[in-house]
Amino acid sequence: MQKTAGESARAQATTAYRERLSPSLWVLVSAAVVAPMAALVFAPIDTTVALVAGALLGVLFVALLIAGSPVVAVRDGMLHAGRARIPVGLLGEPVALTGDQARTARGPELDPRAWHVIRGGIDGLLVVPVTDSDDPAPAWVVSSRTPDRLAAAIRRSQAAARAASE
Repeated sequence: MQKTAGESARAQATTAYRERLSPSLWVLVSAAVVAPMAALVFAPIDTTVALVAGALLGVLFVALLIAGSPVVAVRDGMLHAGRARIPVGLLGEPVALTGDQARTARGPELDPRAWHVIRGGIDGLLVVPVTDSDDPAPAWVVSSRTPDRLAAAIRRSQAAARAASE
């Protein structure tokens, strides 16, 4: 069955932003070292078995790293960061940070009470204050390769939620 224009428009309307925080290329290359190590373990048994087992384990390890990466998304009026989610109506003005500002926000200025989804190798960072007084986390700190696009998606979703409530 083919997707119709209406189905694709609905899919775009529900998901304003989506990004998988996959590992950097260097992490994946480093993880691929599992293949020759596994091959060495099986080498005394048989070289063909060693090569096949090493290749399979290397591919499996890299695939697990990618599949286990958290997803950051703005859809259906919610900000999703990994397994956590929060309605955008409970969030304040998002602040997109890059470079030295992001490094400082991840380091000395990091609030331990905030909700964190921080990935190494991703420079951008989004800090979104939580306006709900009952929430123990004062903010969400989320890594993003395009923090400005993520901030814009949150703002659009907040505006849509305000318009729907009026």
